[in-house]
Amino acid sequence: MSELISLELRAALRRLKLGPMKETLPERLHLARDRAMAHQDFLEMILAEECERRNVLAASLRAQRARLDPALHLESWDDTAKVSLDRQLLAELTSLRFLESHHNVLILGPVGVGKTHLASGLGHVACRRGYSVLLVRSDGVHKQLRASRLDLSHEREMRRLITVDLLILDDFGLDTLDPTESRDVYEILLERHQRHSTIVTSNRGPEEWLATMSDPLRAQSAIDRLTNAAYELVLEGESYRRRQKPSLKRAMNGSGGGGPTALQEGRQRKKN
Repeated sequence: MSELISLELRAALRRLKLGPMKETLPERLHLARDRAMAHQDFLEMILAEECERRNVLAASLRAQRARLDPALHLESWDDTAKVSLDRQLLAELTSLRFLESHHNVLILGPVGVGKTHLASGLGHVACRRGYSVLLVRSDGVHKQLRASRLDLSHEREMRRLITVDLLILDDFGLDTLDPTESRDVYEILLERHQRHSTIVTSNRGPEEWLATMSDPLRAQSAIDRLTNAAYELVLEGESYRRRQKPSLKRAMNGSGGGGPTALQEGRQRKKN
């Protein structure tokens, strides 16, 4: 059906930066003729499809810049996992009203229950809705800020952490912080308070975070601001990661499950 698109139309699409539209346009032209669509309806259809394509592409680029794992979507969460959480609260968080009101989210629980998965999933939802997102491990933040002081990019790095719409701090409050690191955390949380939203994942409770910072006064001020404007989503149960552990049974099922293994084939060849 490519003959339905003239050379002049192809050139116009390229000039208007609508080149990808030519992949689906022949099919849409054929559909419009079969259904005798009005010109306005046809135009609305193809422009709506192009807008959706651009939205998907933009969301994908935002997710890449956010350093989100492409596999950790809310849709990929295994509901059969023996992990208990407040489903009503998770549904509320998925609406992203917490982002609109500049509230925070604390995702707490033991190791392996899926805290990072849910935080990343909320990050992907935010990317699809046009928000800027950044996911960083808390220890990685301090390494980056330490390096930025050496190459004189510290102010720029701090501005990036402070101004992003949604900052996800993974594994927060695990390490003891020196005075410089404590001041950085204080400044980031202070500047983000009531301006932007922060998601924190941790296997420690907020009361334990205070002891990790070297300045008790700054620690109390920063943690109070973070927690007093935060929803708490607590996860409990078996390790979610254990369900993803590779096994021979899963490997055989993934490859069809019914065929012989390489070891079995080798034994059979020896017998023959």
